[in-house]
Formats: sequence, structure tokens, C-alpha cells
Amino acid sequence: MGYGLPAAMGAQIAYPDRLCIDVAGEASIQMNIQELGTLAQDNLPVKIFILNNEYMGMVRQWQQLNFEDRYSESYSDALPDFVKLGDAYGIKGLLVEDPAELDATIEEMINHDGPVIVDCRVAKLENCFPMVPAGAAHNEMLLPGDDVDKVKGDATLAVV
Repeated sequence: MGYGLPAAMGAQIAYPDRLCIDVAGEASIQMNIQELGTLAQDNLPVKIFILNNEYMGMVRQWQQLNFEDRYSESYSDALPDFVKLGDAYGIKGLLVEDPAELDATIEEMINHDGPVIVDCRVAKLENCFPMVPAGAAHNEMLLPGDDVDKVKGDATLAVV
């Protein structure tokens, strides 16, 4: 978490003529949000596409699957307005809340000559798959439609 934006910036510098899109969660972006200043200063045309569910999505998913929906410190109702934040840095900001507007927003993002930050609001409790449960092998990964109850109580999370 937090790796995507600086990695996208490095990829954009290495391949300046290619389209570079960082698909990230809102918590990941906040870990390196200061890099918006670098994007603006160097006019790196990185496109930031935030899948915003107001949760640390994978943390929430682990808490759902392994801790009987006991959520702890994975929800945030105090997020910045990413469109205004982009504007504050001189970066184009776009908001998409309606799935019917998604294609047009993506097209606008891609066609903009410069950095863009897209705040794409997604379902708050939708899970991300495929997922490898803790302690499981890769061939035991969960896929969409799998019975997620089969992992409850079977997985052990290490606390560090």
C-alpha cells in the first residue's frame, strides 16, 4: 500500500511516451499524497485512478473474512476531496459516482495532456478477488462466487 504512485511516476519517467495509470485505493494514495507536488512540478502525465470505497479495502476484507465482520481502524469518513486536492496542485481532477459516466470519465482522463486524479466511488463493501487466504497456497485462492465462509476461522493472521 502506497507503492503505486511513486512506481507509476518512475515508470512514466522511464517511458515518457507511454500511458501510465496508477490504479489505487484512497488509503494507498494518502500514503504518498505529497507526490502530487512532484507530478505537477515535473508535469508528469501520470493518471491516478482511485477506487474509493472509504475503507482500506483489503484490510476490511480480511476483517470480514477472518474476524466475523469486526472492523477496526479500516474505515475513514475523513477523506480529502481528491478533485479539489488535484486542483490545489494544478492537476486535473475528475469525480465519477455513476457507473454510466465511467467510460466517458476514463476517456477524458486518458485524453488529458498532463496528470489527472480520478476519484471513482465504488461499493463500500465489495470484495476484491482473487484472494489467497492467510496460510493457504496459491492454488487455494478464493475467486468471485466462492463460498467465503469456508475461510472463516481457518486462516490465521500474524500480528506484527
